[in-house]
Amino acid sequence: MRFSWFIYLFGCLMACQAPRNDEPAESLEAWPELSEADTASLDFSSGQRPVGKLEQRLINAGLVDIKTVIPGIYVELKYSTEDNFFGKDVYGELQNCYLQPEVAEMLKQAHGYLKEDHPDLTFLVYDGVRPLSVQQVLWDNLDKPDSIKPLYVADPEKGSLHNFGVAVDLTLAHSDTGRPLDMGTDYDYFGYAAYPDREKQMLREGKIVQGHVNNREILRSVMKKAGFSGIGSEWWHFNAFSRKEAGEKFEIVK
Repeated sequence: MRFSWFIYLFGCLMACQAPRNDEPAESLEAWPELSEADTASLDFSSGQRPVGKLEQRLINAGLVDIKTVIPGIYVELKYSTEDNFFGKDVYGELQNCYLQPEVAEMLKQAHGYLKEDHPDLTFLVYDGVRPLSVQQVLWDNLDKPDSIKPLYVADPEKGSLHNFGVAVDLTLAHSDTGRPLDMGTDYDYFGYAAYPDREKQMLREGKIVQGHVNNREILRSVMKKAGFSGIGSEWWHFNAFSRKEAGEKFEIVK
């Protein structure tokens, strides 16, 4: 009888210690490679990993995740992949796009204009705020002479509107699949075919077709209507403010 009671008690203890497959993890063992700083704010009840250090810096700087402002858009940060002109991942774990709150609201307005005329389309965002520290990495590791580096990336000594969180790189995509529309070139294409200022010439030379320009015009139209301005060399890039306005309203994100 005493032996049977021991077996019963041992079985209960083992059952209490064994993890259930349908329960969320309650220990740090379920979250490998997290630093002490990471685990300090970990909410185990949510079942989610905490944000990374770079993303937390953006949040601390007062920027907002545009997906929380604009439901239904897609984000594919090209600098969190190797699919960019640099060929390297410089954002690491960052997957969400951040902008100044005022700029995110402007983008939401542009998205609304898009939906009014093209309900089957949405935005696919490639880049938003680019911290100055990342800008420096791009500059330092770009295998080009300093004299032509500004053709590829802004000099961190001067900064860019991306560094303020007031510039956004994006395209149009199908709402149901997230598949981007054909704009004639890839993102980060350095050549006249990507230049809005050269579209008529590129049409004559057969480098792009009218359908590409039509798609670009849809994007330009809704962005301009919301207060953004484009640039002559990149169909995907739009600024919410001038350099002077950005410097007066915001601080560079380090």
